[in-house]
Amino acid sequence: MKRRHFITAGLLGITGAAYGLGSRSQAASKTAARLPARPKPVLAAGPTTVIDRAKAAMATHESSLLHSDRIGIADYSLHSAKERFHIVDLTNGTTQSFLVAHGKGSDLGHTGWLQEFSNVPGSEASSGGSYVVSETYVGKHGTSRRLKGLDPSNNLAEARAIVIHGAWYAEPEMVKSHGKLGRSQGCFAFSESDLPVILERLGPGRLLYADKI
Repeated sequence: MKRRHFITAGLLGITGAAYGLGSRSQAASKTAARLPARPKPVLAAGPTTVIDRAKAAMATHESSLLHSDRIGIADYSLHSAKERFHIVDLTNGTTQSFLVAHGKGSDLGHTGWLQEFSNVPGSEASSGGSYVVSETYVGKHGTSRRLKGLDPSNNLAEARAIVIHGAWYAEPEMVKSHGKLGRSQGCFAFSESDLPVILERLGPGRLLYADKI
């Protein structure tokens, strides 16, 4: 299956190394070698990988979820040229990975690296934390899906209109031409060709988790 990487176990057996990402094309692979230096991570107590944190988040917010068969994970530790959004199927231990843009306010210099999260209205930044996927609607970006923030770090997601949508600046061609994706206003923006798969696989009532190490 396109962009599907088989994993020998489900989410409980996945480590950070188990979902190493590949570029979509040879051109994107060459681009990765020219990526600007990654900013130094902010060390935090607790689980040490985004996968570990996603596992903990799913347990914490179990009562807010309608479905626990799949989880969406945005690993913003990675550069925007990488396929850093993963939909993990917990029933068969497989994952699909996609490009995803981050917010302008999280990367003011447009380096391709998410520098920081923000939950402040008007910041145009991405917010980290747990979201429950909500209903589908048609807006200025076409078919989109609302998100409800479950943590203090993203509890203004609805008020800020942080959603899942497609965007021209999240297309693979942006990586080939510019070495990075464009930036959103804080939303999870995907290529138009990937969006139908995202919407189908990550339906209402499932968890989306965003973080960086």
